[in-house]
Amino acid sequence: MKVLVFQHVASENPGSFGEVMRARGVAWEAVELDEGEPIPDLAGYDALLVMGGPMDVWETDAHPWLVAELAAIRDWVAAGRPYLGVCLGHQLLATAFGGHVATMEQGPEVGIMRVAVEDDPLFAGITPVCTGFEWHNAEVKRLPEGAKVLARGAHCPVQAMKLGQNAYGIQFHMELMHHTAEAWAEMPEYRAALERVRGSLAEVQAEVTAHFGPLYGDATQLFGNFLKIAEQRGSVAT
Repeated sequence: MKVLVFQHVASENPGSFGEVMRARGVAWEAVELDEGEPIPDLAGYDALLVMGGPMDVWETDAHPWLVAELAAIRDWVAAGRPYLGVCLGHQLLATAFGGHVATMEQGPEVGIMRVAVEDDPLFAGITPVCTGFEWHNAEVKRLPEGAKVLARGAHCPVQAMKLGQNAYGIQFHMELMHHTAEAWAEMPEYRAALERVRGSLAEVQAEVTAHFGPLYGDATQLFGNFLKIAEQRGSVAT
């Protein structure tokens, strides 16, 4: 199996998902779109993992590569191929298929949150209320036609969604490593959200440390589930 990863900033990488892939012998390649790396021929990949980033889906003037990325996502998912989008990747999936993404009315979500999840193969083996990490100021306001909500939060109703049989988006982060939050706090956009609603990186880092065990466990379970979904879809890579 071969997984293609779209990254939008170096610090938002597969994290613990990468550890799952290494442990299972899954090959993966990352394309750093924000650095001008081109999208490769998609034919040789079995699954597409799209990570988060500090930009918003509507900022195509500032980040013109978003247009090509949205087209690639649209073609990939329309073909029924396995897709998992995290945070920005979740919002890109919604946008690519006619959903609406906009700034949250109640302000950013930053820190450890509890998220209620639905019964679905992606969440198999995960408790109905799981641990997630949030750092976002935009949300899916309107689902694409035919999409289903799979997870809900107190302030963000669309925490996860499914489109078709093989495409998923999750607004919350589960791929964190121990020092991920510290790296993200160095980005101006993320630091502004942190200072607006939390004030202290130390407070957020303490939350991550306290909840890292269940977060990491759920992350490895979820991404293992996604790889199983991709395997059942059938391998195309050689």
